[in-house]
Amino acid sequence: MKIGILAAGITPDELLGQYGSYAGMVEQLFALLDVDFEYRVFDVREGVFPENAQQCDGWVITGSKYNVDEQRDWMIALKKLILEIDACHRPLVGICFGHQIIAEAFGGKVDAYQGGWGVGLHRYQLVGDNDFIKEPADHFAISAMHRYQVIEKPANARTFATSEFCQYAGLVYGDRIFTVQAHPEFNLSYETALVQLRKGEVIPDAVADEGLAELQAEGAATDSKQVARWMADFLLR
Repeated sequence: MKIGILAAGITPDELLGQYGSYAGMVEQLFALLDVDFEYRVFDVREGVFPENAQQCDGWVITGSKYNVDEQRDWMIALKKLILEIDACHRPLVGICFGHQIIAEAFGGKVDAYQGGWGVGLHRYQLVGDNDFIKEPADHFAISAMHRYQVIEKPANARTFATSEFCQYAGLVYGDRIFTVQAHPEFNLSYETALVQLRKGEVIPDAVADEGLAELQAEGAATDSKQVARWMADFLLR
């Protein structure tokens, strides 16, 4: 199965050599599973787009340092592609920025959250009847790194994950689109390095310190493999 990765962002220069790109992290995440995926990366932030929505069998939109309200030309083009992907019934997964721009493409609202930054290891409650979750579970924890979030979900979306900090932490649209606000592709090492890099300059010290304490606590772990399984199941539908 050919998966098109729509790269909306890339790892900060200071961390790129050690951790690789966001697109590469998506590939590494799926490598945890027994799935037969091959990948084609499109650097949409640089205006590199597929010829059409049917060029790949499924699609993933990565995270990004940009905010959807910037309305850059490539973001407008990406929203058009999202609607084309939906129209031709190709599966789609969105992560962080991907989660947000998919919601906006379908009429949702994204804005800076009044509660500020969400960083570190966040836990989300599963809600609703989710047929894609095969194993018993009522929550999951993955790395978060965002100030913006979906504040009004689209009419065609259903919430499957929520938290006190992020009401619409996970959305599904029918049986082909799956999105999460946080980052299953970020391991604890990368998340820690990223929070340390952005501490003080971008993320307030107190927020960063709280996130780092969670990441470095004894027994800290992500449920990234579990979330990757849900993502893959959507892509394989």
